[in-house]
Amino acid sequence: MHKKSLLSSFGKRRLSLLLLAAGILLSACSDEQQRSAKAPGQQGNPNTSMEAMPRLTVYKTPTCSCCSAWVEHVQTGGFGTDVVEQETVAHIKDRFGIPSNARSCHTAVTDEGLVFEGHVPSRFIRQFIQQRPEGEVGLIVPAMPLGSPGMEVDDQFTPYTIFAMNDKGNLRPYARIDTYQDQFQN
Repeated sequence: MHKKSLLSSFGKRRLSLLLLAAGILLSACSDEQQRSAKAPGQQGNPNTSMEAMPRLTVYKTPTCSCCSAWVEHVQTGGFGTDVVEQETVAHIKDRFGIPSNARSCHTAVTDEGLVFEGHVPSRFIRQFIQQRPEGEVGLIVPAMPLGSPGMEVDDQFTPYTIFAMNDKGNLRPYARIDTYQDQFQN
């Protein structure tokens, strides 16, 4: 009887160690899959260096779920983020010169002072940073267009324009998004 309980105890300990090792391996595989997962439009582009992209500080209110979804979108797009939640973000928009008729629910900025207002797709943030037009300081998607990153509702989509903003606060059309896929495809 003593031999049986000793074997049973040894077997349980061995099984526990095997399960622990399997859990660690599965966790490592899952982490690797998450690191290698890419948003649509980034797949197969070896020239895109995600590490080279600056971090975004995102100013949002604590209750804004579409802002949180947009943060996930840019993180999936390769950007590191620091989220600052405040009861109001109007003073942030004022500080960075976002025109009142072009505001949205959140504002993201880089350490260099580039500004990304609203639901700008990460693809266009990357493009703007890598090929920044002279005198321009950011991109803006006014309001909250249905189907834009973070504003996905079923299969609904509203075409929208991404505007570039210069250092005087003037806007010009930067890109027209006519379909959901336009947000991700080059």
